[in-house]
Amino acid sequence: METRASSMATFLFIAALIASSCSSFTAAQSKVSFDDNFSKSCPESHFKTSEDGQTWYLSLTKDSGCGFQTKERYRFGWFSMKMQLVGGDSAGVVTAYYMCSEDGAGPTRDELDIEFLGNRTGQPYLIQTNVYKNGTGGREMRHMLWFDPTEDFHFYSILWNDHQIVFFVDKVPIRVYKNADYANNFFPNEKPMYLFSSIWNADDWATRGGLEKTDWKKAPFVSSYTDFSLDGCQWQDPYPECVSTTTENWWDQYDAWHLSDDQKMDYAWIGRNLVIYDYCKDTERYPTLPEECSLSPWA
Repeated sequence: METRASSMATFLFIAALIASSCSSFTAAQSKVSFDDNFSKSCPESHFKTSEDGQTWYLSLTKDSGCGFQTKERYRFGWFSMKMQLVGGDSAGVVTAYYMCSEDGAGPTRDELDIEFLGNRTGQPYLIQTNVYKNGTGGREMRHMLWFDPTEDFHFYSILWNDHQIVFFVDKVPIRVYKNADYANNFFPNEKPMYLFSSIWNADDWATRGGLEKTDWKKAPFVSSYTDFSLDGCQWQDPYPECVSTTTENWWDQYDAWHLSDDQKMDYAWIGRNLVIYDYCKDTERYPTLPEECSLSPWA
């Protein structure tokens, strides 16, 4: 199922075209400090910050991983983080950046996943996305990236409104997940979500289906984070006013309900060159494809 572009030169050339053509959002995004907005769940030895507190380092050892989550929940918005992934031999290591309606993987959770699957040195890093509604997932897509995510920081972002969920890499849309104009069981739009990130060991499945195990002699494995920004609707019980407005929040206005023309060009290139797994094309796994697979990402 894996595909490769013909050469690294082709990747770099197309990457330059994508970077120059992708449209940028003009919303005001609020940068946040860690202690004011997040709580962490790991030993102190596994979480470090830069001197100015703006860069965060999460470590994985054989004894423990590390993670953090926002203190507040949000329903709809734009959520973005710059990350630099574990370099070298990171087989079995997963760095996750995701949103979830529960503090824990409950059986009825809604969830939007971005997971970076570790690799043996010299092999491509894979990014896997998934969507859960009421505890049901199985909506995986996997992409290669057009750059080495271990060499520098790159933006990874989620746009979430009542019309679509879009996963972005450096503001390039790599996946579009549409809502329907009727009540359904596949689009998560009712439950507010926390935002999480974590680094953990998943060598039972993450690299070549679990064939490549984590080499603990290479530990600690470190993922780095900076420039978290959000522009979203903070949840307030019983129902925040900002969820239903389409005039004050750019992420809930018409232009955010679908891709722009430039984004469609980028998205088409990604689809032709970097998708290596799409559950909507896996007829062996799904003899009857899930109903959302019939919705066009171009609309």
